[in-house]
Formats: sequence, C-alpha cells, structure tokens
Amino acid sequence: MDRSIRFYQAHLGFSLLARRDGKAWLGIRGTAEPAALLALSESRSAPHVSGTTGLYHFAILVPSRAHLARALRRLVDTRTRLQGAADHGVSEAIYLADPDENGIEIYRDRPRADWPEVDGRLHMGVDPLDLDALLEQADDRASSDLDAGTVVGHVHLHVAHLAPAKQFYVDVLGFDVMQRYGPSALFVSAGGYHHHIGLNTWAGVGAPPPPAGAIGLRHFTVRLPDSAALDQVAERLRHAGIPVESVGKTILARDPSANAILFVADPAA
Repeated sequence: MDRSIRFYQAHLGFSLLARRDGKAWLGIRGTAEPAALLALSESRSAPHVSGTTGLYHFAILVPSRAHLARALRRLVDTRTRLQGAADHGVSEAIYLADPDENGIEIYRDRPRADWPEVDGRLHMGVDPLDLDALLEQADDRASSDLDAGTVVGHVHLHVAHLAPAKQFYVDVLGFDVMQRYGPSALFVSAGGYHHHIGLNTWAGVGAPPPPAGAIGLRHFTVRLPDSAALDQVAERLRHAGIPVESVGKTILARDPSANAILFVADPAA
C-alpha cells in the first residue's frame, strides 16, 4: 500500500484522502467535498495473472490540454515508464501502469464540435501524439496536485466475448454503441460521449475471470443522476435475470465476464 500511495501521489498528483484497515482512498483535495476517484485495497499475497477478464485501464480525464501537459511533465520529472501515447481524434491520451501493473490512461478531450466523423458516425483513430509539442505547453504548475475538474472519464475492460457484453451494456443497461473496432473491441456511452466504457477481447476470446483475490479491478462505479434512475437500472437488471446485490443505497451487478459494477445515485440530486 505504501508503494502504491507514493506512486499515485508523486507520479500522478493524487491526494490521500483516507486510509484504514488495509484500504486507501485517493483523489482531489482542496474542494468543499474532497472527491475520491480511486480506492485501493492491500493484499500482500494477491497473485498477478494475465489472460483473464478484468481491467484493461481506467482513464483519468483532465480538464484541458494544459493540464495534460502538466501531467506529462510530472511523468517525465519522476522518470515514469510510459506504455504509449496516442491522438484519438476525440482526445489525446498517455498510457502507463501503476506498480501492480494496473493500466492507467491520462487524457484530455477535444471539444465535441471537433470530434471526427466518417459517414456520419463518430470515428476514434489511433494516430501518433506529439509529446514534444505537448510538453511545450507545460507550465511551472506541473508538480501541482490534480485539478478540481479531474474525473474518471471512462473504464476499459477485458471481456470474454463481445456479443454478450454488448447485450448487457447496451440492451440491458441502455448505453449507446459509439464505435466498434472489428471483432475485438466495442465502445459504449451515455449522452453522446465518445465512450464511458470500452470492451475488448484482447486478453483472448473466451478469457476466464481472474481468480478470487487477484491483483486488478474489484469494481467500478457508474454514477446515475438520481434515485429514480437507480431504481430503473435495478429493475432492468432483474427483468433480464441478472443477480443484483443491494449495498446500502447502491446496487452491485456483474457483467457476463464477471466484471463488477457498482451503481450509485448522485447524492446531490
């Protein structure tokens, strides 16, 4: 846990909001209500596995290109190993992993009016990102903590098969398909966003779930606008015969690849 906290603070600018009983909550400090974006759980005996369903990466969405430049400058200054970078047309992104090899994306969105389309449909590409030009926009605030406007913009998951994943996320939950990459990846969202959830079979078609307690994703959170929307999701899941677990004022469900989703209602609603 100490190693992970140091990484997220020093390399990415997270603040430690709370820590107890082998768990830690990291996010943004300095706002009226500190926002936790990430929860970590420690297990010194947790195995590292590959070729399973689970987390491909979670994506930290920063408010602007200047903020992305600051993030890159911090990564350079801390000699962080990058796994890649890309211009997706809709966004610019940097890829890396934490000390336990959990995938991370840091990205900024372009204005929606500038998102590319092909034949009237959204098109996300994979073009090179000019890191030198991006670094030129970094200012002397490159070592500052995460900006208050930072959120988790999307999650990207390994799944066993795309067809059951599409049925779950689109037909049952109601997300819209935004783009499909051949037979191996699908991107879905709400409200016309380029994607809130990415789904891929890059760990292998038919990949099994990871063993209990393995390093990786425990669950991700989908925040709904109000309690009525939460009730509607619960009813859709039950109608589809998908087991739903109530956890306080939230519900927990698993997709066909055993990826767990916690649905919550916006407390401000």
